[in-house]
Amino acid sequence: MQVRPADASEIDHLAQLWHDAWHGSHASLAPPELVRLRTLSSFRDRLAVMLPNISVVGPAGAPLGFCAIRDGELYQLFVSSEAHGAGVAAALIVDAETRLAARGVELAWLACAVGNNRAARFYEKSGWRNAGTFVMLSETSNGPFPVDQWRFEKRLACST
Repeated sequence: MQVRPADASEIDHLAQLWHDAWHGSHASLAPPELVRLRTLSSFRDRLAVMLPNISVVGPAGAPLGFCAIRDGELYQLFVSSEAHGAGVAAALIVDAETRLAARGVELAWLACAVGNNRAARFYEKSGWRNAGTFVMLSETSNGPFPVDQWRFEKRLACST
């Protein structure tokens, strides 16, 4: 499965994918105020800033999933519901791990919403370890919003 850099022309499509996937997997777990702030335009604005660090899987103009990294973190990983079980997430997580290792990251981490058991099982199956719970300040148009998260970690073989 080919993973490639996201293109600026795909932001609208990616924003819709992220909006739909986030609301499908997180809305029942998140505080109502955070759900209200997670609008399509909020996802689009965040994607525009992250674009240089986003990889995607799927046809040009219509990716099936994406991942973004920042610092030592696998920052975002979302796949359209239509692509669940097709290996898209697995390809994206390997890509993210490879990019993080190339940056010299030895211990990568990611945040997973407490209660998102489907994602937690996927991360564990991919070799990530649940290191406990913490409060993450999620970015919103109203400023940082505290959300309980599971922290997953994975030792990477650095390629530097």
